[in-house]
Amino acid sequence: MELEIFDHTSQKVSTAHIELIKKLLEFAGNKLELADSTEMSVTLVNNPEIRELNSQYRHVDRATDVLSFVAEESGDETPIILAPELAAELPVNLGDLFISIDKVAEQAKFLGHSFDRELGFLVVHGFLHLNGYDHEQPEDEKEMFTLQREILDQYGLER
Repeated sequence: MELEIFDHTSQKVSTAHIELIKKLLEFAGNKLELADSTEMSVTLVNNPEIRELNSQYRHVDRATDVLSFVAEESGDETPIILAPELAAELPVNLGDLFISIDKVAEQAKFLGHSFDRELGFLVVHGFLHLNGYDHEQPEDEKEMFTLQREILDQYGLER
């Protein structure tokens, strides 16, 4: 997976946590059988920045833990027909995740588990949203949360 990670936090996230994000997303991508050329980005922020994004894009004026922005095609382009073997090599951009490191710490403390577990949970949760999963309906929630738990447990970030 082609992954870009940006650290916009004031305290700067540790190299170990950046590596956790990379390895966990690679693991989750393999679990979903995504092409190696799949692209996405993760931006780590503090509460003021995620609050601003949440207000601007969701019209909710408060900090949140994770925001997922799915890469969307405009639909205005004329489709290009490629041979299947060439089409399979083209990268697919899933989109962008924004994760509040402040919320990771707050929620880990509140829930009584490690920072790593909460960070991993939010990374996988946002990643699944980028891949079309949601939890609006009970059956969708069950499917998403089951897969989320499987990925975290198999990776080694059990509760």
